[in-house]
Amino acid sequence: MTILAYVVGVLAMAFGVAASIALHEVGHLVPAKKFGVKVTQYMVGFGPTVWSRRRGETEYGLKAVPLGGYIRMIGMFPPRPGDAPGMLRASSTGRFSQLVDEARAASLEEVEPGDEDRVFYRLSVPKKVVVMMGGPLMNLLIGVVLLTLFVTAHGLPTAQPGAQVASVAQCVVPAAQASQATSCAGKPQTPALAAGILPGDRFVSIGGQPVRELTDVGRLVRPAAGRAVDVVVERDGRQLSLSVTPIRTQVAVLDDQGRPVTNADGTVQTTEAGFLGVTSSSPTAWVPQPATAVPGILTDSVVRTAAALVDIPSRMVGVWNAAFSGAEREVDGPMSVVGVGRVAGEASAGRLSSLTGGSVTDRLWFLVSLLAGLNLMLFVFNLVPLLPLDGGHVAGALWEGTKRRWARLRGRPDPGYVDVAKALPVAYSVAIVLIGMSALLIYADLVNPVRLG
Repeated sequence: MTILAYVVGVLAMAFGVAASIALHEVGHLVPAKKFGVKVTQYMVGFGPTVWSRRRGETEYGLKAVPLGGYIRMIGMFPPRPGDAPGMLRASSTGRFSQLVDEARAASLEEVEPGDEDRVFYRLSVPKKVVVMMGGPLMNLLIGVVLLTLFVTAHGLPTAQPGAQVASVAQCVVPAAQASQATSCAGKPQTPALAAGILPGDRFVSIGGQPVRELTDVGRLVRPAAGRAVDVVVERDGRQLSLSVTPIRTQVAVLDDQGRPVTNADGTVQTTEAGFLGVTSSSPTAWVPQPATAVPGILTDSVVRTAAALVDIPSRMVGVWNAAFSGAEREVDGPMSVVGVGRVAGEASAGRLSSLTGGSVTDRLWFLVSLLAGLNLMLFVFNLVPLLPLDGGHVAGALWEGTKRRWARLRGRPDPGYVDVAKALPVAYSVAIVLIGMSALLIYADLVNPVRLG
């Protein structure tokens, strides 16, 4: 069943990614057709075509490698001044010049008689922006819908009253040896470990006194040094009564705010008190939030996604070391779609209960949040103003509008269309870098994946 749940999680995420890509291209397709641009292809994936059907003038299909998609619009790039549509000058020299001319020719070769006004480059600047922003905005819409459902129906982890065991120390180490100790060999167990207290247990009472706040644990354990006390914990919905004998040790004196009290010389005051050997934290629960909380959460998510995207190039060194030198992967480091699929599978199989929660419903909601985050990443990523990303075409359209307005203000002739094809050498370089980074991430996710739990 665990293997089946893992496979279901991977397939569910793969379907979600494919659907996000397909809807991204729909975001380009609908406004392009609305504005009269002839769209000859709508494809999800790259490589050999697996399936396709023609509807009117557009071929719709699926390709073998589901790692992207595209729509083909005729006339993406304008002809050079003086060239007839679809014709090239024979004077192009150099590999980059040839690539630019080939791309321009490919964008114009499908322009048939009667299609001259249906090319993309003839659209007004606002219409070009709408067509190219349609894809990223579709990803943003998907992310907003999924995030809203997650926040309002499932909720966010929220601190609750009481105290929960975060970790249990394995042995007691004298303070003088704490900085040198690397092993528990020959050292006594902590009282908590000996009594059977486990991470995740929630304290109900200590010595007959209820535990209502996080500070109650230390307040009730410290005076109990050297004597057995009854500790009641809640574990998996059941209450267990355990007998614990805190050991006497030197601890810092705390004020009523839980802060260490210092002497006149700046040293921390200490006293003998009971030691249990646990680290406590406030328990959390998934609490649904009002819809009014969504805009703030969305803004925070987009800002953090943008910051992580900017940070990716510097983190690729760590990914390289992890892939080829066995270094540990950063928990919050970048992952490929392979890594995302693996996380989805582990969450579905219940291996990430500390992140997702224990129930099947919690795991499904985790997949929803994962897909929401992926769509927000696609939105931010496609806004980067470099070809071949959508942001590169938007930048070209805005530059065209700026040049025309400036020419009008100065009383000069219309400068015409901006030839985005001239930026194709940059696009090829960006594409090579992205392909290289993707290949490295996929390899790292296969040989040394990120461990979330």
